[in-house]
Amino acid sequence: MPHDGHEHQHPLAQGTPPDGWKHSGVRVIPGDQLDSNTAQTPGMNRAAAINAARVGAQKLWAGTVHIHANAKTGAHHHGHLESVIFIVSGRARMRWGEKLEFVAEAGPGDFIFVPPWVPHQEINASAEEVLRCVLVRSDNEAVAINLDIEPAEAVEEVLWVDPTHPAPAPKA
Repeated sequence: MPHDGHEHQHPLAQGTPPDGWKHSGVRVIPGDQLDSNTAQTPGMNRAAAINAARVGAQKLWAGTVHIHANAKTGAHHHGHLESVIFIVSGRARMRWGEKLEFVAEAGPGDFIFVPPWVPHQEINASAEEVLRCVLVRSDNEAVAINLDIEPAEAVEEVLWVDPTHPAPAPKA
């Protein structure tokens, strides 16, 4: 029995490759060796670290996104994929909706979740600093469907509210 008091069963014997995981186990992808040959959207630079072609990933895609200072992407969605964006540095302003009529901001250390099929646009809210993010998707595909959307002029701010983080009191 393991030291934590729980019995664990691991399917190592049935799934261990002949090389004992040497070449098909853990992979380290250096940050300066990401692959920019992936789906792109105007206004941003995506680079793949983890996908089927690079490491044999079957259920996710991961990489980086850089949006230049004072820039915004074209409207797009990612089909059936869920996306998670982690803000490393800079300030992101996200717009989403059929006319990009909703808006919220996120900063370093924040996560953004984008459900499947949601039209959205990433905006770098800083005029001086590059917005640097880590991006993870729910499949190994690099799906980016660029859209021709006429954006709403007035946007509705949407605060990040959930059961443990209630909405702030209205401003007087």
